[in-house]
Amino acid sequence: VITGSTDGKMVRRSLVTFKPFRIFVVGIGFFSLCFLMTSLGGQFSAKRLGDSPFTIRTEVLGGVESRDVLRKISDMLEVILKRMDSLSKLDNTSTTDARRLDELSSAVSRFQPAGLVEKIQAIAQNVSNMAIKVEQILQNSMVQRRGTCEVPRDPHFPECPGKVDWMRARWTSDPCYAFYGVDGSDCSFLIYLSEVEWFCPPLAWRNHSILPTQFAAFRTDLSVLLDQVGTGKESLSFMKGRIRRLAQQWATAANRLEAKLEERWRDQKKILVHVGFLTEESGDVFSPKVLKGGPLGEMVQWADILTALHVLGHNLKISISVKELQGILGVPPGRGSCPLTGPLPFDLIYTDYQGLQQMKQHMGLSLKKHKCHIRVIDTFGTEPAYNNEEYARLRSYRTNWGYWNLNTQQYMTMFPHTPDNSFMGFVSEELNETEKRSIQQNKVNNMAVVYGKEASMWKVQGKEGFLQILHRHMEIHGTVYYETQRPPEVPSFVKNHGLLTQHELQQLLRKAKLFIGFGFPYEGPAPLEAIANGCIFLQPKFHPPHSSLNHEFFRGKPTSREVSSQHPYAEQYIGRPHVMTVDYNNSLEFDSAIREILRTKVDPYLPYEYTCEGMLERVHSYIQHQDFCAPETLFIPSNISSPGSGGGGRITGPLFVPLLNSTALGWSSNVTVPPAWPPLSSLRLLMSQEGQSCVEACHSVGFICEPAHFRFINNKEALHGLEVQCEVVDSEINHILPAFSVVQRECSLQREPLLFSCAGYSPKYRRLCPCRDFLRGQVALCRDCFK
Repeated sequence: VITGSTDGKMVRRSLVTFKPFRIFVVGIGFFSLCFLMTSLGGQFSAKRLGDSPFTIRTEVLGGVESRDVLRKISDMLEVILKRMDSLSKLDNTSTTDARRLDELSSAVSRFQPAGLVEKIQAIAQNVSNMAIKVEQILQNSMVQRRGTCEVPRDPHFPECPGKVDWMRARWTSDPCYAFYGVDGSDCSFLIYLSEVEWFCPPLAWRNHSILPTQFAAFRTDLSVLLDQVGTGKESLSFMKGRIRRLAQQWATAANRLEAKLEERWRDQKKILVHVGFLTEESGDVFSPKVLKGGPLGEMVQWADILTALHVLGHNLKISISVKELQGILGVPPGRGSCPLTGPLPFDLIYTDYQGLQQMKQHMGLSLKKHKCHIRVIDTFGTEPAYNNEEYARLRSYRTNWGYWNLNTQQYMTMFPHTPDNSFMGFVSEELNETEKRSIQQNKVNNMAVVYGKEASMWKVQGKEGFLQILHRHMEIHGTVYYETQRPPEVPSFVKNHGLLTQHELQQLLRKAKLFIGFGFPYEGPAPLEAIANGCIFLQPKFHPPHSSLNHEFFRGKPTSREVSSQHPYAEQYIGRPHVMTVDYNNSLEFDSAIREILRTKVDPYLPYEYTCEGMLERVHSYIQHQDFCAPETLFIPSNISSPGSGGGGRITGPLFVPLLNSTALGWSSNVTVPPAWPPLSSLRLLMSQEGQSCVEACHSVGFICEPAHFRFINNKEALHGLEVQCEVVDSEINHILPAFSVVQRECSLQREPLLFSCAGYSPKYRRLCPCRDFLRGQVALCRDCFK
């Protein structure tokens, strides 16, 4: 178009000039669109020949994928049209460019379809309408799907229907429910109650993908672990110093265990370690006392646990504050009614009682769902009667720490004194042959070291008497903390070295002949370290035994265990000549013991289970085999099978058979059940005496009570195998069951699995006891447990 101007000159407008270029761009866009449509053929192809791929259909073949494709097509067309519109508004006064565009226009006009732009606009509108229709169809489909979600009646999830009813009435009471996608429909309730909480079974049409497990490779480099432990507390400095000092022994142990396992597959676990007693929120009374003679047993054990988990090749996250714990686990917005914001990012959580209480406060409902992943480091142990909250309150088993309703094997102790729990332990420094010879050459035969770093330990009533007797025979050394201006109140004949570092204490023990205890602290690591350095450990015998019934220290602890000496493990599992337990109130007996010690020569001794290799072996077995998340019900004999029965038929032979040279019964090799750990080949079934616990009954014949085996002996077949004549067989809730009443001739089976107890006893009953064999030097594992 040629137009005039006010000055009489002719001006060529760009509208005519750019028309061919616009057509060219639209043409390219059209061909691109056709190519895109062709590539999508299968998703929008019609069933009838001649159906256009652009025809709106009520049938959606691609679901969500088709909806996304339609949106992309619509967006592409909109972009093309916008670019066309912007091009039409451009001006270009270049004569040369105009001439070139005229030539292009004449070339394109030869094949330009009539009304090309209008057709593309129509297609764009058609596709946009189609996307809206697909969205409506999918929404209607989802509404219908939600409407048809039926509330399951699953015996494994008995609370599901009631929880759905609660959600129907109260789902708007906390914003966190909407945060998780709850919208008032039954399907959203079931999704929430099965995937966020734990009350309903998983929905079959939901995606439940499982990530593959990784192999746990042994590690000998501890630098990463040392960085993770952190700084800023004396307790952490102590733990890091211990980790460094034992690094070479851990590396050697790792190589030995790796060779023993012969490249056997080990699942790598994601593990959270939350040390609750070191958090500021719990008061952290330990850190300030590290340099003042305070107790170090807990820190020794935690340092060794961290090292064992790291060396075994697992992924660790370490937390020593509640703020860290909250950030690691994730807490949803709202009023605290909802669980964590995502799935638990850990396979296992190691903590203590303080940490468990903190998790209860900050995990909310998630604690109940995830508590099967928790392992509680518990120095003195927790018995089933104190663990089951309802039962404990009903029977007045009062405690400051119990009521958590865990499987009692989830509590992990410092010593193997409570078979109901799992023995975690710690390690003592292992000497090589050169060091052992050096100790023998440098022992001072009349040198004694007192077990007591705090001045309060020297105020034991009656200590003056036995210390005077000891002083007549031996030179007495102490390691009592004191400040320069206030020396400790110890007898003048005691040579006090003050508080020593771990290395300095080791050197002192390597010279001493005797390590003597005052009766407190109970069950610490120091006696094992002394024995490992060639000392004889002398300790007091308690008459009567100390317990929560008669001693303030044990009052409130979740155990009725009776402690017969200061260090029961040393007394029962090590014994003479390394350990002597005598009555300190009997001066003749005490004097005789000192004379015997002077005559006795011992070599350094360390039980295998307290070496680095022994602890790695034990912790490895727990991690790979203990599973407290799998549903575990009481054993039903009708579910077992014998070879050739097809796995579902009832057997005709006995479950239990006599063992050679034993009064106990073993599990029949003709009977198979789903895999169990410890394996049933280790089971030894016997009957206790009246008033005898299964701990005592098993120990009396050289076995260990195994709580995991209770569910296999809690049946009439076990009673028949032991030839118990029952006039009545019933089931009750009581921590001494299964058992037999001799007077009433009645047998009672256990109805509550959480109350299976090795420790329980009653003078009226003889108990059915599931004992097991054990490895020499590794009481936590049976002979087949490590295969």
